[in-house]
Amino acid sequence: MSGHSQFKNIMYRKGAQDKMRAKIFSKLAREITVAVKNGGADVSSNPRLRLAIQNARSENMPKDNIERAINKGSMGADTSNYEEVRYEGFGPGNVAIIVEALTDNRARTAPALRSAFTKNGGNMGESGSVAFNFERIGYIEFPIAVASPDAMFEAALEAGASDVVSTDETHEITCAPDDLSAVREVLEKTFGTPNAARLDWKALVQTPISDLETAQKLMNFINVLNEDDDVQRVITNADISEDIMSKLEA
Repeated sequence: MSGHSQFKNIMYRKGAQDKMRAKIFSKLAREITVAVKNGGADVSSNPRLRLAIQNARSENMPKDNIERAINKGSMGADTSNYEEVRYEGFGPGNVAIIVEALTDNRARTAPALRSAFTKNGGNMGESGSVAFNFERIGYIEFPIAVASPDAMFEAALEAGASDVVSTDETHEITCAPDDLSAVREVLEKTFGTPNAARLDWKALVQTPISDLETAQKLMNFINVLNEDDDVQRVITNADISEDIMSKLEA
């Protein structure tokens, strides 16, 4: 491969990464703006805004971007009326999928997502068609270095969490959705700012994916969904083996 071709490939990858980063920042900014419009710009009395800012910081979103998003919501600069909408369905391998969106136009979002499901081997269902496969939870994540597994387990349970799973890289704390802000605040005083703190979905029944082709189709489908500007998060109950994941990442 010529040096020029290598340069073009590097620039293409960087361009794709920059585009993805810009899209992530745009979605984070939308969440901050909506949080301000719904609960005000005072972070001390607006737990949704605190979480939105924290999640933005965990993605290294610049401070100026965060402040612009806050101002956009508090100064009335954004006249759009965003609403939170959940879409459900099945993807490749009969994997259950939940798509969380913030949209100011359901007539735009719903057909776009229905088309994405259809074109990628999936099927969008009615509300509640797959949600029963999941439990709504509060989720908090800390880097493993902040505490030993035992110390984090004890502190989290004392703070009101329901479970802690420590891996080689992170401590993953779960709690009841209504307890998320309180548990996060207690743990943050001891261990600092977490990597993430959000309302999430936990699969009660997982769907195993044992072949590379199906796994690749599923990952491509998730990428397509995330490309939609209205989509905030995509959650699945897929259980992809480490062997398959390593081949996907190769």
